[in-house]
Amino acid sequence: MERKPSRKTFRPRLDEMITSIRNNIITGNIEPGKFLPSEKQLAEQFGLSVPSVRKGLSVLANESLIVKKPKIGSQVVDPAEKGAITIRLGLTSTIPDDVNIHQLIVLFHRKHPNIRIQVVKLPGLTYDQAKSHLDGGMLDVLTMNYNHFRAFADAGRLDEIEPLARNEALYPFLSDAFTEDGELRVQPFVFSPIILCYNRSHFVQQGLQEPDSSWDWKRLFECAAALDIPDERIGFHCYFSTANRACLLLMQKGKAFERSEDGRLKLGGTEMMEAIRYSREIYKKIPSLPNSLMDWDNVKLDMFRQGKVSMMITSYFVLNFLHHSDLNYDIAPVPHFGEPLTILLAIGMAVNRQSKHKEAACKLVDFMISPTAQQYIREHTCSLPARVNSAEWSGPDTSNRPSRFTLFREIIPSFRLFTDLNIREDEYNLLFKELRLYWAGLINEETLSSRIESNSSMNVLEK
Repeated sequence: MERKPSRKTFRPRLDEMITSIRNNIITGNIEPGKFLPSEKQLAEQFGLSVPSVRKGLSVLANESLIVKKPKIGSQVVDPAEKGAITIRLGLTSTIPDDVNIHQLIVLFHRKHPNIRIQVVKLPGLTYDQAKSHLDGGMLDVLTMNYNHFRAFADAGRLDEIEPLARNEALYPFLSDAFTEDGELRVQPFVFSPIILCYNRSHFVQQGLQEPDSSWDWKRLFECAAALDIPDERIGFHCYFSTANRACLLLMQKGKAFERSEDGRLKLGGTEMMEAIRYSREIYKKIPSLPNSLMDWDNVKLDMFRQGKVSMMITSYFVLNFLHHSDLNYDIAPVPHFGEPLTILLAIGMAVNRQSKHKEAACKLVDFMISPTAQQYIREHTCSLPARVNSAEWSGPDTSNRPSRFTLFREIIPSFRLFTDLNIREDEYNLLFKELRLYWAGLINEETLSSRIESNSSMNVLEK
């Protein structure tokens, strides 16, 4: 339905139009040289009069974002014509939801109006894809998680990434993770441990105590059985055959992979094989789980919001899909086998060493870890900023955050990276490709061991 102009809502609607167009131009959603919709179309879209639209366009013209061409329209200005430069920022698919990156870019542009950011969406990011983007100069800055970083490190290609200055205001364990041979290659940005998320109302209804740090897996399964109601809800669900979550069980129960004398991964007769076998048994303990090959993450989250799942293994990043809901939920440490351990997910920003605008690229990275940007992340998302003061900030909050939001501070000693399994990134990918088949009952234990042991790297890892 078309919105009719109103004197009472004139200013907010005009501000909405200006902000929307400005943000779309700054973030590259409206490309240079393109024309905006007509004044009449904008008036209809934002519920304004045509004269009001003209006032808004004049504001954007004064900011040198558009140029008004009589009888033609309003054209987006090419930054190069105004002495500005454009840097290309590569983002993996989850980043916009994780940190509201487009608003951060707007904040950056206010501080550096001569630098425009063009966002390049990267649906997935393998080592080969990242390398091709860097080699071709297609990206100046890109987001990297720890797995991406290790892929570059294991391939001996970290020289393609610009060394960065270590920032002592960030958590040291994050900077340590992205450091190789004494040089920081990826600047930590946000992070999360793997955690347990649960529906508090379900525990109250069943008269059960809520999860805490003492929980082992046996206790979780007992409570899951008590919470499970046939044809109504599932007590617990976790898609353990995703790499990070499977890694959690393997590390807790199997510690680290053993290697044979020639450096290959060894499974047969090891504690790790027992851990792999145990993780397969999980699917038998909880009959209501779907087939382990099914990518159920999005469905699981939706079911949790609807109250159809009582507990799930997740991360702070996923809480971004819950903190605007009215769901009565909270978080706790993941269960364990006696020694509390969880997996650390770390995301940072890397600068292409071949970037033609390296100085501007570094300014963007510096801004993203600045107090301004990191505090914005803390106040407006559930993701954990890398800056200590921002992550541990306590202040008024209007969103639906879990009451135990600061839990991460207490469990930092339990954080582990996948490399603590004594495994390389390429072996990690091979391992979980085969494990998915094993967990689904499509290959047996002997076949699994044979494939992993015969195809793993010949290089012995140095811990």
